[in-house]
Amino acid sequence: MKYFAAAIALLLLCIDPLSAQTPQAALYYEQGREALQGEDWYTAVEAFIECLRLNPAHAEGNASLAECYYNLEEFDQALNWVRKARAMARSSMDLANLEAFTLIALGRLEEAQAVIADILRTEPYNREALFAQAELDIARGRSGDAVIRYREAVRRFPDDRRLLVSLALVAGSLGENAEAKTYIERALLSYPGDYRVYYYAAYLDAQAGNLASAINYIGQALHYRPGYAPARTLLAKLRYRSGQYEEAARLADELIAANRDDPGNWYLKGMSQVRQNKRAEALSTFSLAAAINGEDEFIRAALEDLLISETKLDHPDRARWAVWHFTRAKEYSARNLSDQALFEYRRGLRLNPYAPERRDYAGILRLQGYPSRYLEELKFMQNLGLADSSLNDAVETYDALLAHSLFRRWDIDFTELVNRHWKLAVFSVAAQSGFYHVDAGTLGASYIKDLLVHDRDIAPMETELRQSSFSNAFRTAREAGADYFLMLSVSESERDISLKGELFVGRTGAPAGTYYSYRTGADRLRNASRNLVDQIALAMPFRAALIRRQQGQGLVDKGRLDKVTAGTIYEVVKKGRAQIQNEGIGLEYAEDEIVGTLEIVTADEEVSLGALKRNGFFDRIAIGDEVLLKPEQRENRPSPAVANPELRVLLRNLR
Repeated sequence: MKYFAAAIALLLLCIDPLSAQTPQAALYYEQGREALQGEDWYTAVEAFIECLRLNPAHAEGNASLAECYYNLEEFDQALNWVRKARAMARSSMDLANLEAFTLIALGRLEEAQAVIADILRTEPYNREALFAQAELDIARGRSGDAVIRYREAVRRFPDDRRLLVSLALVAGSLGENAEAKTYIERALLSYPGDYRVYYYAAYLDAQAGNLASAINYIGQALHYRPGYAPARTLLAKLRYRSGQYEEAARLADELIAANRDDPGNWYLKGMSQVRQNKRAEALSTFSLAAAINGEDEFIRAALEDLLISETKLDHPDRARWAVWHFTRAKEYSARNLSDQALFEYRRGLRLNPYAPERRDYAGILRLQGYPSRYLEELKFMQNLGLADSSLNDAVETYDALLAHSLFRRWDIDFTELVNRHWKLAVFSVAAQSGFYHVDAGTLGASYIKDLLVHDRDIAPMETELRQSSFSNAFRTAREAGADYFLMLSVSESERDISLKGELFVGRTGAPAGTYYSYRTGADRLRNASRNLVDQIALAMPFRAALIRRQQGQGLVDKGRLDKVTAGTIYEVVKKGRAQIQNEGIGLEYAEDEIVGTLEIVTADEEVSLGALKRNGFFDRIAIGDEVLLKPEQRENRPSPAVANPELRVLLRNLR
């Protein structure tokens, strides 16, 4: 940022300053530059707009206004003004670099690549272009390539503060904590009074789990610049992560006093109150935070989790907050976005199970082609005493329509179906707090667990989401009998979120798979969580159970909902003989444990009927045996790495 300020000022040397013809415009320009140097972006914007109102051809004013909008993260506006400035100063590499950075921030990566390539053709070692190329790598999820570029740049410019800090940040994001420490210490030695370097040193130590050292560094940052708001916020979060919840709440109150309209400060206070077991106070605090910004998913998730755990089902606050989800569900339904509508209905019904909107939820299930699930919901409403004559008529009608379905013909009670064959524990390490929201991983894990409640194959386990370490999570999962456990970490910015889910075998603790999900814009936590759950569900092998048998026919507890189709052939394995692999995802069983095959004849909504064929002379197929898909018929592809939004913001703020 300071580099751009100095570079753009030098444009005076190469551009004929039209501002000299309009002294008043020049005066506003100088006022804007002074405000920009002090990072008072709003005052600077006001001054530059006045400058350009008097003289639209003021090249430096256009460039400086672009810089202000960039720092305010109004990237569309920044691009508009930097392109106007470039039209007046085509030879300026500094403006070209600002355009490249703005395009990267907007996600227009191919355009940014073209601008960077033009710069490097003219100046192969242009320092800002090298920064831009590295940030482009990070935006593409290639942080390893960015590290290589930064290392090469540091060899050419060994004392550059921004390069040293950037390399430390990227190395730290990749878990290379020793390398990150080396470069941040070089920056501290070269710039001993720079509050920003201390701030980033604190962030890196916090990321590595060295919270005491991080608190010390943030104290140094505040010593050199006492009012530095990001450092004050980080200090409050470090106190929270260190378990000093009372002090974190006190610091949050100070932040609230400085800016009552920042919902993040209220969220931090509410989470601190939760950890102090001040549940009633926390509910009030989260309610205030949600009133300021009802679209903040972490605030709403924290509030809803607290309502569910601390209030009775008929508590009026539950119904009040559920309405928000029901309203959104109806909006999605009106636009034929049924999947989004289902999610919102489920979140609302989680808060208020007795809501009449359950019927609307059931209606979507019917429209999606699941009549038996629709009927289940209607009967549940009857049991709750929420039925009217039309609902009773619908129950009677669908009872008749489903009279010849497989589950009726085979006398199956849905409550007896054992169709969840994978037990998954979901965790987040408490020390892995988010940069914007403390305990973001825990709330993200809660979101994922809530989504898994509605998965037909994976059963989320009732284990504590917030774990002190990986080893403790492994112990908890193993003792609970989990097949697998998921360790969730969250990286976020004000507009983007990235989830990383590391899956491990519950029995051995060995890696089973890593999954990434990146989303931006509204509902990003919801959409990223849904995507991560979908990836994990897709990775799990097909697993069913034989629940009925009549001579050569067998009924299994999977149907069209589980993508079972007629003609598919499955292996029938003795009950209890298929074991989860020690590493990776999959099942192991000996050939002699395969007692037969099942070829699907009819796939109903919840169950399927198939023809059994025994292996060998004796018929060893029994009810309860597992029905598995041959391993060679499925492919498990790893999830590609995604951009780290937290890292991108930190690097952007370095300018």
